[in-house]
Amino acid sequence: MVLPIFIYFTLITEKVKSDKNRKVIMFILWGISIIFCMSFPVSFGQNGRLDLRIIPLLLGSLYGGFLPCIFLSAIIILYRLYFGISIGFYNTVLVLLLSVPVILFFLKSFASSKKDKRVKIVVSLSFCYGLIGLAVSGILRGFSLDYLKVQAIYLIFVVAVTFLFTMLKETIREIQQLRSEMQNSEKLRIISELASVFAHEIRNPMQVTRGFLQLLNEPDLPDDKKKYLQISIEELDRANEIINDFLSFGKPSINSSERINAGYQLKRVVNIIQNYSLNHNVELKTDILENCWIYANPQKLNQSLINILKNAIESMPNGGSVWITCTSTDDGYIKITIKDQGIGMTKNQIDRLGSPFYSLKESGTGLGMMISFQIVRSFKGKIQVNSEKDKGTEFIILFPQIN
Repeated sequence: MVLPIFIYFTLITEKVKSDKNRKVIMFILWGISIIFCMSFPVSFGQNGRLDLRIIPLLLGSLYGGFLPCIFLSAIIILYRLYFGISIGFYNTVLVLLLSVPVILFFLKSFASSKKDKRVKIVVSLSFCYGLIGLAVSGILRGFSLDYLKVQAIYLIFVVAVTFLFTMLKETIREIQQLRSEMQNSEKLRIISELASVFAHEIRNPMQVTRGFLQLLNEPDLPDDKKKYLQISIEELDRANEIINDFLSFGKPSINSSERINAGYQLKRVVNIIQNYSLNHNVELKTDILENCWIYANPQKLNQSLINILKNAIESMPNGGSVWITCTSTDDGYIKITIKDQGIGMTKNQIDRLGSPFYSLKESGTGLGMMISFQIVRSFKGKIQVNSEKDKGTEFIILFPQIN
């Protein structure tokens, strides 16, 4: 059971970039783990066998999803069939038929939960599996005091080991995420230094060049040359916008946060970008709570929200709807949600979102989204991105709520 966890985090995450391939490899590793667990059981009574197959089944299913859960269950049934058809085989099939639907029911909530809740879900499911196994086995074999003692010890042991392995996997995941964030922070630091050193020096000669191009644009100039001059000026302006993004990212952040109503600011942003959405045949649908108080800089917050909304609108070339909500959560956060019906993203694209120079647009630099992420983090907020290819993207922005 240890091997799949360490092989995945030490080898697969570094060398395998495709999320789909990672899941396939992880499914194979958990399948091998199940086979090893079933190959070395503890025997008791008359043909009684106990093993730890539930732990790789649970971890593989909850972290892998629906298909791995079905395939791992099939591996358990087929491998148990290899040992022959007996009461133990019927016991295995019945326990899986009763347990797997419960596991599948918790897949979605597990995927969206934090570490502590994830551990509770896995431990609860292992306890549930143990109780189901105890009941089914007792019905098929009959109950006795010795039988109950063995099953009680097994149940306690399975729950304890499940807890330890889930904590191990979650801890390694946290370390990996921290490592990734540190790498991104180093990239951002380098860009910040480059921006502050070079941006002004590059922009000055560009402004001079633009001025001379405007002087050359005389009324009697041929149309084709006027067109070339206009294109040159537009490209210089576009380059200047990129440099401005560098400057806004590279300059030191001034702590000018104040108590603001995020709902009111979100309404202002929607009004600002309304015409832009209409030009792209996109409808903005809002559900904004009135009292959403946070500490933030209103100008920077608006800059971040406008950029995310603009990307949502541009992700729908054929039009559609964008849902914008602002609510408070039970755990003390203001939650801003921006959901579109656009082209969506893969898991790999989501992981790279907000990284320097990464953009899904042909003419994009990635600086706008990178700055948006930085702004949200500067207000002690966090961004979660949920997306499916060709089904749309959902940005969830969480800020600490104040009274």
